[in-house]
Amino acid sequence: MPKKRTSRGRTKGGKGSSGTVHCSQCGAMVPRDKAKKVTGRITFVEPALAKELRAQGAYIAPSTDVKFYCVSCAVHRGIVKVRSEADRRMTGRLR
Repeated sequence: MPKKRTSRGRTKGGKGSSGTVHCSQCGAMVPRDKAKKVTGRITFVEPALAKELRAQGAYIAPSTDVKFYCVSCAVHRGIVKVRSEADRRMTGRLR
């Protein structure tokens, strides 16, 4: 049977079993090395107030938000694109 992807869809390598995480959109349990990780920054301060505080020399640390998505939800949200058969075997960053 032909192999669709050299990595079998995971970044596990030879590590053995990896932990699982919940998909942030549908709640499915996904292996951590297969899930698509998306990090974003969240600030809890209004932009107008933040501008004033920065003018006075204050530092406002943004909070980091980490979300994991299953492959189907990542494709649906546009985080990962569907690739052609030849491109699926290529290694490297997708974004």
